[in-house]
Amino acid sequence: MRDVMGVINIDSMDEPLEELTGTRCIASVPFGGRYRLVDFVLSSMSNSGVHNVGVFTLNKYRSLMDHLEDGKSWDLNKKEEGLFILPPNNYPLVNYRGDLHNFYDHLDYFYRSRQKQAIVSAGNIICNINFSGLVNFHRENSAHITIFYKELQGAGEFEHCRKLKTAKGGRVLQIEEEPGTMEDSDRVMIEIYLMEKALLVELIENSTGNGSCSLLRDGIIKNIGDLRVYGFPHHGYLSVINSVEQYYRHSMELLNTKIYEELFFKHGLVYTKVKDEPPVKYLEGASVSNSLLANGCLIEGDIQNSILFRGVNIHRGARVKDSIIMQKCEIGENAVIENAILDKESHVSGGRTVKGQKNNPVIIPKRKSV
Repeated sequence: MRDVMGVINIDSMDEPLEELTGTRCIASVPFGGRYRLVDFVLSSMSNSGVHNVGVFTLNKYRSLMDHLEDGKSWDLNKKEEGLFILPPNNYPLVNYRGDLHNFYDHLDYFYRSRQKQAIVSAGNIICNINFSGLVNFHRENSAHITIFYKELQGAGEFEHCRKLKTAKGGRVLQIEEEPGTMEDSDRVMIEIYLMEKALLVELIENSTGNGSCSLLRDGIIKNIGDLRVYGFPHHGYLSVINSVEQYYRHSMELLNTKIYEELFFKHGLVYTKVKDEPPVKYLEGASVSNSLLANGCLIEGDIQNSILFRGVNIHRGARVKDSIIMQKCEIGENAVIENAILDKESHVSGGRTVKGQKNNPVIIPKRKSV
């Protein structure tokens, strides 16, 4: 895998997770009690032996830079290669046209990288993948590009992702240009693909001259008849976070022991920024069932089917059910929290009730007091 580099492409201009992406990019949204969304694909790359990873950011990336630092937590603080955080050039974001132009601003990074192939991935994918199978498949088929895809298992899955059609042997015949327009396929494209670095550089170099701006739309979909594009199936657990409903649903799936063990242990550990904090402290009156609690929490109340991040304080008589409580939140005495997402450092006063619905959880923004 030393001939493969990683590219984490965070090019979303909008705020798909509403208040949760109001002050941060989607890749740095907290997930699973102590992680960020970017941790999963970054850990997969590191565990697969990828030692050169470029993280291409666009906006609201301060918290992402603080989280990633020099890449030490992912064993990417190397003297040569390692982790590179590559923000856009200093131009107004209203002039931003697409990820190819962001790549163009950092062409030197690609020129100086000695690898022959690149794994290009979005930053909002929850997975734990050993990429060696993808790389072997790509090389055996002499492919220009190999795309991950999943077989749909039910309605509502991957609703914001594009579908594709493949021939026998895996050759990709068609990728829908807009999600939801291809009804005769049950294979959905995951924005993780392996491609020849020389081809990627060629697409980047040509982007300014021919009006191309999107790697997927202009580089892959429009050239699918001229390139050897293959699909590679992924059979394990994987989710794409594109909405608050998906974030809430896939977070709650972590309370399923089978899913939790597959995601965090099957293909190697998922790494994150290390913080030294004491274990959870349970005081008299505490009651916890089917929940994930991170270090540093202080619990006096009742917790059911919930995820608590580091340093959460639940006071006496408070009840938290089916909720996600992020770092350093405080829930006052006899407060009730149900079907809710509380962003970092928010506070719910004693006796207050915060209640949403399973298909529409209520969000308390960062540092908000209720």
